[in-house]
Formats: sequence, C-alpha cells, structure tokens
Amino acid sequence: MNIIIRRDLQAAIFRHLEAAYPNEGGGFLLGRQDGDTVEIVEVTAVANVFAPEEQHHRYAMTPADWARLEDEADARGLALVGYYHSHPDSPAVPSAFDRDHALPHFSYLIAEVTNGQQAGMRAWRLRPDRTQFDEEPLTVA
Repeated sequence: MNIIIRRDLQAAIFRHLEAAYPNEGGGFLLGRQDGDTVEIVEVTAVANVFAPEEQHHRYAMTPADWARLEDEADARGLALVGYYHSHPDSPAVPSAFDRDHALPHFSYLIAEVTNGQQAGMRAWRLRPDRTQFDEEPLTVA
C-alpha cells in the first residue's frame, strides 16, 4: 500500500505523541482506500489504558474505543484504515509486541519520539501470515 497523509495531520500526530512523552501515545487513522492507496483524512487520539508503570513502552486502548471509532468512521463515510503510536527513545520500527497485537489489513504509522521531540515516522503493514511487518511508502502531502 501507498500511504498518503496531509502535513497538518502528521503534525497533529507529532504534537499528541510529544505530549505523551516519555510514555507511548497512539490513536486511529481514518480515511479511504482506493486500490493500493490509503489516504488518511482524519486522526483521532485515544488514551493509553495500559498499566501506568508500563506506558513508557506499551500502548493499549479499550475495545469500546475501537468500536466507537469504527462506528463514527462508518457514519461519516470513512473507514478505520489504521493506527498510529509512538516509540519513545526507540526507532520507528515495529516491536514483537506490535506484531503480536497488530491486524494484517491495517496500516500502522510508528513515530520515533526522542527526548520529547519527533524524530521521524514510518508506515508498516503486517503480512497476512503475521510473520513480519513490511514497510509501506509514506507520502506527506
């Protein structure tokens, strides 16, 4: 997949994740898929509900958050196309934990946040057999 995100949406993600530092932050990507292109048209931050002492390297949301965002997207003619989260002081590369909790049909944006400042973003998709992530082209328009 080719992932397209507007610069203002990427900036909103970075602001959210910098504010969450030194913990992980995350949220949903809403948009449209047309063939091999996913266009992200909205981002929604979601609170990290992982145990507070683990939030520096783990992120989780509730099933209710997932269901609510999926319903909201559907009601507006959008789709839940993926998920974003940060890796504080770590590379924007999926971890084994990420692989164990990801779904193959979503795009995942991972942002590296170093010393409280954004340090890059990469896009990933889990293979259908769940063995590994493949990097996706990310265009910031």
